[in-house]
Amino acid sequence: MRQERARADQAIRLALDGTATAVVSSGDAGIYGMAGLILETLERWGLAHTLPMEVIPGIPALAAAAARLGAPLMHDFAAISLSDLLTPWEVIRQRVEAAAHADFVIVLYNPKSRKRDWQLKAVVEMLLRQRPPETPVGLVSRAMREGEAVTLTTLKDLPEQQVDMQTIIIVGNSQTFRYGRYMVTPRGYLAKYHLADPEGEPAAE
Repeated sequence: MRQERARADQAIRLALDGTATAVVSSGDAGIYGMAGLILETLERWGLAHTLPMEVIPGIPALAAAAARLGAPLMHDFAAISLSDLLTPWEVIRQRVEAAAHADFVIVLYNPKSRKRDWQLKAVVEMLLRQRPPETPVGLVSRAMREGEAVTLTTLKDLPEQQVDMQTIIIVGNSQTFRYGRYMVTPRGYLAKYHLADPEGEPAAE
């Protein structure tokens, strides 16, 4: 963290010297990763059309977390980083309130660090003005890596959970429910189509 510009500059210098160079990001490089900064730096150096560059897709952290939780992102969702290092808090607040008002499932990146420990509680207070206290919430830390932790809780109990910068938080919308150890946001298939019940009879309207 905080060394991103130095990494980008070093990678481009190596590439200009003829070295095949890769810049590695966790998750997907194009989602809160290094791809954007590399492209911005190439543009700033006047190399956007002369130095070949390829963005290779990875597994986004929100996709890995959603898989561990079941199916919380089956309908529209918004992803918001709570880090105000590069984005003013007022902008973050407006985005959270807009997503809550629109009933999006909300994915929270970078929820808490050692020096930035108040934003998550403020977000929970905002969301509780729009959503019931029992709204399902899933937390996944270090998805599919050593030290992985998966927790299902509620919106009112979210501030009490162990959270750090490697935790993805998924806050359900008005339709999200818990199914055993899973979290599900319906896409709407059962309401749209008259599916057969387990005995093979058409479902009642």
